[in-house]
Amino acid sequence: MTYSRFEDLPVWQKSIQLADGIYDMTESRDWRGSRSLRDQIERATLSVSNNIAEGFERGTTNELLMFIYIARGSAGEVRSMLCFIERRKGYSHFKSQISDLKSIAESCSRQLRGWADHLQNSDIKGQRHLNEKSKKHYQADKKAEEFKRELQNRLPPNHPLRNPGQ
Repeated sequence: MTYSRFEDLPVWQKSIQLADGIYDMTESRDWRGSRSLRDQIERATLSVSNNIAEGFERGTTNELLMFIYIARGSAGEVRSMLCFIERRKGYSHFKSQISDLKSIAESCSRQLRGWADHLQNSDIKGQRHLNEKSKKHYQADKKAEEFKRELQNRLPPNHPLRNPGQ
């Protein structure tokens, strides 16, 4: 699936859910953490969605990959701080919330890793590099590959051309 806006990306939406949850926790009147800890975890959680957005808008695959990895690093940073908070006395009342937030951060990391793996195996250089000729060439290659798969699926299950290379 192709997305034209970063707001439509499932991983961006999940990262916003993470930020909402972090802010709900740190803005709670039960929060007893230092200002620096609060500031750091809030900055890190916003870094996830902001780097996804910035990378998406850059227009090249290489830049997008760089920002995906920065976003992934920030998701890890959030998880690390949640692990720290979870161990501290005075935060036991956030135990369930912390567990949920760690799961959301892990989901962001997994999605970002999958996206990065997909992009690294892609021949697309990015929107900034596409002109009409390269767009047509890419679409033709994509249609040819889809047609080839369709033909292979119509072959008998044991036919050698059905699954070449196996």
